[in-house]
Amino acid sequence: MKRLKQIIFWTLVAFALIQFVPIDRVNKPVDKAVNFVDAKKSPEKIKTLLKNACYDCHSNETVYPKYAFIAPVSWSVKSHVNEGREHLNFSIWGTYNKELKENILDRSIEALKHKTMPMPGYIVYHKEANLSQAERTLLIQYFEEMLKSKAY
Repeated sequence: MKRLKQIIFWTLVAFALIQFVPIDRVNKPVDKAVNFVDAKKSPEKIKTLLKNACYDCHSNETVYPKYAFIAPVSWSVKSHVNEGREHLNFSIWGTYNKELKENILDRSIEALKHKTMPMPGYIVYHKEANLSQAERTLLIQYFEEMLKSKAY
């Protein structure tokens, strides 16, 4: 019993201490000239869908939920945001070259079709990101039209 109490005590001490490990949650400033929804003058419906379902992980406009301030969950959230921004950052869309934009649009269409994005774990805590089939279709059509017209 004494051993169990020691384990619990040191686990709680470790949990308290890891709360002091800093996580950078500062978003870089967004330049509207290169931000996807602003530069493309996206329709309001598209803008809302992208902001609700994509922008937390794929832009410099991340809104961190309360649970993202508790380690070790905060480390996982920050890792997902960093990885998402590496694959696609809507905030710097205008800085991407033509081939990269085409590739990103193609991958986005596939992710929407196969329902791999938004990530299922994200949807659990962000109901607004749970896209209906009609909303997925709308985004797919929007991206396909951009590819077809080469307006990216």
